[in-house]
Amino acid sequence: MTQPSEQPVDLVVVGAGIVGLAHAVEASARGMSVTVVDRDERAVGASVRNFGHACITAQTGEALAFGERAREAWLRLGAEAGFGVAECGTVVVARAPEEMAALEELAAERGGDDVRLLGPEGVRARVPVASTGLYGGAFLPRDLRIEQRRAVGAIAEWLAGRGVGFHWSTPVLGVEPGLVRTGRGELRARRVVVCVGHNLDRLLPEVADKAGLRRCVLRMLQLRVPGARVAPALLTGSSMLRYPALSGTEGARGLRRCWRVERPELLDAVVNHMLTQLPDGDLVVGDTHAYAVTPDPWADEEWDELLLAETRKLLDLAEARVVRRWRGVYASAEGEFLRAPVEPGVTAVSVTSGIGMTTALGLAPAVLDTF
Repeated sequence: MTQPSEQPVDLVVVGAGIVGLAHAVEASARGMSVTVVDRDERAVGASVRNFGHACITAQTGEALAFGERAREAWLRLGAEAGFGVAECGTVVVARAPEEMAALEELAAERGGDDVRLLGPEGVRARVPVASTGLYGGAFLPRDLRIEQRRAVGAIAEWLAGRGVGFHWSTPVLGVEPGLVRTGRGELRARRVVVCVGHNLDRLLPEVADKAGLRRCVLRMLQLRVPGARVAPALLTGSSMLRYPALSGTEGARGLRRCWRVERPELLDAVVNHMLTQLPDGDLVVGDTHAYAVTPDPWADEEWDELLLAETRKLLDLAEARVVRRWRGVYASAEGEFLRAPVEPGVTAVSVTSGIGMTTALGLAPAVLDTF
């Protein structure tokens, strides 16, 4: 850990999750001097508690553009910083006519090779899903799977080797033009970006209040299913209700109407049932969503059981052993991105839609372009 210096740097980044590190990566590439400060001794928040899924194709508008730019950055960083980035794509499974219709609409809109429609056998050739009730699906080849539990640590180490300063275990007490006050002293900078995610209200409450920021709490599981092989990310019909390129289709709207009657528990828990596979073979399964400024501390076992039941049905499993359970938390607000000028030279930045791994490395250049 570097020591505070009286000499100003070009940029201080508050927060060493993927959004903060993305700004450090881009600023360093532009030749800027950079210091990163984080309250913890390493990143332990949303940047390591996720699926490791760069869900690019299912985005629209600005998020799609950021995701496409981030894709190239992930591939480069994986090679240079030494963590896994797999060009494995995503399989979206359709188990209802409305779901298949949504995929067909997306394929027609995008054209080209970004959305490849699959029949039932084409789906099962790629992922080991149950054949019962399977209508087909789609393969999204441009999506990535990132080794999420190693990536942010490896990027931080790689940046440190290129002269970026890091102050770990250092709480930030306040920011103002040219100055970041910490529990270990003052840091001086020409520019400051505050990338603290859902904890923005702890540091800049007025900015968080104006944005209507809340915390989105996720429930996620790690399952041990010996012999399971799921190379691509795997999405289901519930994912079509969340990702904008699919949720805006007539098929997805029809699916939501159907579920209000037939599967209201999935809507009540705001389920995005999807999974990815870790390098050791375990499956990361999720997730449910609950929103509040101050979430209750209790975990609802019923929602975990709902995820388990859906996974057993999807993969036709007699049983699946849970080896880990955890709660993820990310910032949620209207829109997908928060970019708020706070004071001259101070900007608050957050991904407010749960797609930080997908978009942060594309968002950061756009933020720095405004400096």
